[in-house]
Amino acid sequence: MPHPLFNILMVVTSHAALGASGHPTGVWFEELTTPYYIFRDAGATVDIASIAGGKIPVDPRSIHNGDEDPESVKRFLKDRRAVSDLDHSRRVTGISVDGYDAVFIPGGHGVMWDMPNNTPLQSLILRAWSDGKVVASVCHGPASLTGLRNPDGTAFVKGRKISAFTDSEEEAAGLTGTMPFLLETRLREEGAVFEKGEDFKPYMVRDGRLVTGQNPQSSALVAKEVLSVLAEGRGAR
Repeated sequence: MPHPLFNILMVVTSHAALGASGHPTGVWFEELTTPYYIFRDAGATVDIASIAGGKIPVDPRSIHNGDEDPESVKRFLKDRRAVSDLDHSRRVTGISVDGYDAVFIPGGHGVMWDMPNNTPLQSLILRAWSDGKVVASVCHGPASLTGLRNPDGTAFVKGRKISAFTDSEEEAAGLTGTMPFLLETRLREEGAVFEKGEDFKPYMVRDGRLVTGQNPQSSALVAKEVLSVLAEGRGAR
């Protein structure tokens, strides 16, 4: 069924380098493009914002410019409107969540540097949550939830079921020593009830209005669950 009139805000990394290595990074493209079209094809509107605004860096390893690219990536690259959204993203500072039904945060290694403890982003997430909106993320995207505190000072993730890119997947990717921290470890340290499936296999977990996925392969699962949660909420009104 279509989900008309849902408005979804995607917040994406602006960080373009893998730490001191200098290797390029950014958003992992499939984690943006697959949810983008699942939302749009369902009748939702999608706005793209980023930490710094402007052109969003895309991890070059997530684009092959060939048949091996996911269909959503190929579609996005041919979509002038979508490419314009990517090249002219709004800066997260000053964005109001009023009018949005959900906040979706794709991953990519860039988020590990510019999203944890980012004050404007944290304020946006907390406002969205307190207003009863859906908060969703995939792969490294839940790094945006690290360091986030509830009004009473407790960690936002404490006691909540969450999935994200696992330590074993990070090790398999050969980037353990490059990352500023290991995401699974950090989420566990902050009290999250961390759940995971097999490495590099689709896995999603929902805890109320919080929806998170383990890896790029989980992008579609998370996006579809966001629509389900939104539809439930609308049906309850």
